Amino acid sequence: RAGGGNAAGVQSAPCGHGGGAMGAQGVGKAPTKQRVPSSKMKLDELFLHWLSLPDSQALVMRLLEDARAGRPLAGPAGRSGGLEGTVGQGQPLSPSAAGAAMGAPASPLSPKSAQALLSLAMPPLSPVKSAGSPPRSPSPRRRPARTLSGGAADAARRQAIPRFYFPAGKGVVSDEQRRESRERVEALFASADLGKDAGKDTAAGLPEEAFARVARELCGLPSFLGPLLFAFCTGGKGSAGYGEGGGMGDGSPVTVGMASLLDTWESKLAHLDPPARAFEVLRRGKDHVAKADFLPVLHDLVARHPGLEFLAETPEFQERYAETVIHRIFFGVNRSDTGKMTLRELVRSDLLEAMAMADDEEDINRVVRYFSYEHFYVIYCRFWELDTDHDFLLDREDLLRYGNHALTYRIVDRIFAETPRRFASGHEGKMGFEDFCHFILCEEDKSTEQSLEYWFRCVDLDGDGILLGHELRHFYEEQLHRMECLQQEAILYEDIMCQMSDMIKPAEEGTFTLRDLKRCPLSGNLFNVLGNLNKFIAFETRDPFMIRQEREDQLSEWDRFARAEYVRLSMDEEATEDGMSDGGGGGWDDGGFGAAAGAF
Repeated sequence: RAGGGNAAGVQSAPCGHGGGAMGAQGVGKAPTKQRVPSSKMKLDELFLHWLSLPDSQALVMRLLEDARAGRPLAGPAGRSGGLEGTVGQGQPLSPSAAGAAMGAPASPLSPKSAQALLSLAMPPLSPVKSAGSPPRSPSPRRRPARTLSGGAADAARRQAIPRFYFPAGKGVVSDEQRRESRERVEALFASADLGKDAGKDTAAGLPEEAFARVARELCGLPSFLGPLLFAFCTGGKGSAGYGEGGGMGDGSPVTVGMASLLDTWESKLAHLDPPARAFEVLRRGKDHVAKADFLPVLHDLVARHPGLEFLAETPEFQERYAETVIHRIFFGVNRSDTGKMTLRELVRSDLLEAMAMADDEEDINRVVRYFSYEHFYVIYCRFWELDTDHDFLLDREDLLRYGNHALTYRIVDRIFAETPRRFASGHEGKMGFEDFCHFILCEEDKSTEQSLEYWFRCVDLDGDGILLGHELRHFYEEQLHRMECLQQEAILYEDIMCQMSDMIKPAEEGTFTLRDLKRCPLSGNLFNVLGNLNKFIAFETRDPFMIRQEREDQLSEWDRFARAEYVRLSMDEEATEDGMSDGGGGGWDDGGFGAAAGAF
């Protein structure tokens, strides 16, 4: 009965599983099926709780650091894989860890939890063939790769990557080069005409006058660097000297012997490239080349060049010519406009090529880069025409008359506000000759980077590096008003800006940056539109055939302007001379410049 009653009870239970036999069978097997997942979930829950404890996290981080560093791992006792030791102090890490601390056997973690813990705390083990096989010992740890110390690593890196940049030359002089240099020096000392030209005996040494050939034949430099080279070899003595004294203690002139010249050449100049060699001679003991360092070079050029012989009787214009050439050199070479030319600037320029051409060319006007006398004549005459009081300074009203009043008032105001470039005249509100040289070179050739930077700073009212619509309109309003006063056909601002945008193609429509302007070879027309009425009208009425001819002649805008202006000035000079021969007045106030121009 009892069994039957139980069976009946089980059978009549609302949640029973069929008949009595089935119920008994279900009672015997159901707990077995539910126990395994329930215990696994509980162990996972306990493991996650243990892993969230601060001490557990510290232990895991310590195990990770030990594993990365290759140190032995110290963890709870009874773990496989070599984790031996004690746990950190504090509350128990898990029930199994607490039981192990009291001497009870440790219950195993769930397979996934143990695998996760071991993968975090231990380096990877060797692969296991089957889960039933006994755990294998960890594979032997690989030694970490040896790393070189700082000095050894730098040395190895230098050996791996050979040096490829030599700003002043490779610094290596072969025996063959030394032999050739000695032969050149011996030939210079043995040449009969060298001592004859110098007027002195070469047995004792070479005088300063002989260093024109030394600079050219030994150093590969222009001959008019001879005075500076002589000063370099004598420690600052001579006409171009920067040291104390110009002669020997007994009053005799200074000379350079063969041994001294060879020593200076081999120890200081032979290992340098020609640009670095010229820089070393020009800088005269400083870390840069200043404008005054070029004066001995220009004095020697004027004294010896056949194309400048007519200036021998006008020392004043010799100085003006030298000053103009120096200003042009620093305008083209000293891109930072600091007045201190660096070796990098000299290397990247064409100055040495122009100096070599001036050394070879008898007609100085063929050297259009820096040294042309025609270009000096144009610059000086333009300045002299504007300087009505001849104080060698220009004020705002003087500059407004430039180019037959071509410039706008707003552009001239910006120039005298010293926005594009600070004046070097030393007089407030006055433009000196150096400042005028920079201005006319930028005004007459707006294709150079120096010119674009000059006029960009002039038009950029807020100095943010972007020309916006209100800035462009500010300068164009005056141009529009002047065209209306001259009864010229007025061009709307929107139309001309659309034309400029199509020509320059800026990265952002409606704005112009300096990078946009430098990308376009015709971008200088933008500043003509904004500040020079004559050039603006010429741009609007340009002849396509003239444009093609200008592209074919290979001349810059400055070269074309200087050529046309020189012809005009020459015709004016001839007319002035004819008037004076007829008894009329005229000419330059001091007479000297007219005489120099007539001799030319």
